[in-house]
Parts: sequence; structure tokens; C-alpha cells
Amino acid sequence: MAFKGFAAAAFTLATLASAKPLNKRVSCGDGNTASSQVCCKLFPLVELIQSDLFDGGECGEEVHESLRLTFHDAIGFSPTQGGGGADGSIIKFADTETAFHANGGIDDIVDVQTKFMADNNVTISPGDFIQLAGAVGVSNCAGAPRIPFFFGRPEPKAAAPDGLLPEPFDSVDKILARFSDAGFSPAEVVALLASHSVAAADTVDPTIPGTPFDSTPDLFDSQFFIEVQMKGTLFPGTGDNEGEVKSPALGEIRIQSDHDIARDSRTACEWQSFVDNHDKLMKAFSDAMLKMSILGHDIADLTDCSDVIPVPAKLPSSAGPHLLPATSMDDIEAACSDTPFPTLTALPGPATSIPPVAAS
Repeated sequence: MAFKGFAAAAFTLATLASAKPLNKRVSCGDGNTASSQVCCKLFPLVELIQSDLFDGGECGEEVHESLRLTFHDAIGFSPTQGGGGADGSIIKFADTETAFHANGGIDDIVDVQTKFMADNNVTISPGDFIQLAGAVGVSNCAGAPRIPFFFGRPEPKAAAPDGLLPEPFDSVDKILARFSDAGFSPAEVVALLASHSVAAADTVDPTIPGTPFDSTPDLFDSQFFIEVQMKGTLFPGTGDNEGEVKSPALGEIRIQSDHDIARDSRTACEWQSFVDNHDKLMKAFSDAMLKMSILGHDIADLTDCSDVIPVPAKLPSSAGPHLLPATSMDDIEAACSDTPFPTLTALPGPATSIPPVAAS
């Protein structure tokens, strides 16, 4: 599908204004209201996703993997190399795309979602389902923004080309160039990495599947941005894995690309800006996720069905930017030359050992 609807590096509010407007409310007959009648059929599907796919609304492994799938499907787009973007090709052409090296481990959630769609006679396109499940899943994580969801993606026509997905061991130059090709600025790349706040790694170190990237994998907060900026002291499993560098705590994994982006002059200040500004973090992530979710589509051809996405809970009062126990500001490897790293205090207690997230 042609890349339509916004210029490669200029996705603005004007683009959203071209979408089908939320100017009227319709009753769906089940107590819900929506901006369009076509959205009404999604409310029962959302309830089913919550009960059967996400174990009653948890921010757990299936949420982590479903969020990962939104990216792995959508980033398969390039105006120069082809690919349909957020079109569901990773499900329809799973035999091809799950074999790509960069898609290692993604076959599990592809199989789960494919079976879910078949067992429940889901009639929406796989592109719509992947993005819907991702937005619903994020809503289960306290502190997350409510991700907009646009509906109406057509069936995918072909598999995405190999080589369009960044790898954990890629250089910052290569990662930023790949994202730029797909229309994303360095700041938007950093915003998308907020997904690692509620994520875990299964294949970087296969001896410890389900290991999170920060100490609060069930909260959408800034701890990921803080803890990646801390000195690495150990490997939580085995060492010398491609794409892995030392992390600051047992039970927490750090990938090379996150470490490098946090310390690169093009991205370090944006990275640091999220540490103590949760409102900015939520908005930047929501905007970047919306942009990613419509790659390959003209937003004017889609219907805004954001009403069907649950409203996430706020962060608990006990949450807040902090250092890991038994650490200090001396453990921060500040990299932004414009402003000092925010002063944080450590949680009380001994050195942190973070229990790994159970892999599905």
C-alpha cells in the first residue's frame, strides 16, 4: 500500500484534523457510546480481549508481547524498500515474517493472536486487531496514556521485506536512519522506546526469558529512562550475548541499543527529559504510537474509534522517579550536555534483585 496521509517527518495535528471527526455520539445499544456506529462492534471484542487474551485485564506477559507486535508489524514499511506498515502482514504471512532474525520470539504472540481471532470468529482485519490489542493492553498498565485507535485497515497484500526492523545490536546511526526512512524523528524514536517501560526480553538471553527492562514492568513510568542511564554492573543471566550490555540490577536486562541511545548526543537530552516529566512522557508516547499505528495508511480513510480503549489507571501514589536501592546519583551516567540530570533519591533497602516476569 502506498504511504499516504502525512509527510515522512511531519505528522501534525493538521493530519488528525483530516480524520473522520468525533463530532457526534451514537448509542451502541449496550450502554456504550461511540463516535461512529462502526465502532460499536468493537466494545464486545475489547471485553473478550481483556478476559481471554489479557487474563482479565492484567499488565502481564501477553500485554508486553502484544505491544511488541504492534511495532514489529508496523515498522515493516519503507517508502524506498516497500512494505505495508501496520497492515497485519506479520499474521497473514507469518511463515515468512516470523523467520526474520529481528523477529525472533515474536512467533509466540503471533500464534496466540491468530488462534484468538480464529476461535472467536473475529472479523476485523489482522492489522486492526494487532493495533487494537496493543492499545487495549497498554491501558492495563497504570500510568499509561490512552492510546488512540483508528479502525478500518484493509487486509494485507504481501509480507514485509526483511531487514526493516532494528536489532538490539545495531548502531544508533543505523537505528535513527531506519526510523527516519519510515518518517520518525530521533525524539519520536526515544518516545517509542517508552514501550520498554512495560516490556520484557525473551530471546536476548534465552536462559532468562521474560526478564524486564526496568524494576517496574507493570507500571508505565519513567523508571526505564532512569535505570538505563545508570552504570551497568552485571549480567542478570549469562554474559556475552549479542545485543546485551551490563544492567544495574539482577532480574533486569539492558539491551545495547537502549544503552547507546540514552548516551548519544542526538537523543540523550530527549531521553533525560522524560525522567521527571510523566505528562510529557505520556503525550510523546501516545503521539508516536498513533503515528506508528497508521504507517502505510491514510488516516482520512480510517475511523477514530478511540472510545473503545479503556482509560488506564493513574500511577499509584507510591510511584515516582527514584534510584534503585543502595545506589546514588554517582551511579548515573549523565549524557545530556544542556541540562543536569534531575536529582533523585534511592528507594530504601538492600541492592535490588528484580524478580523476572513469568514467560508465557
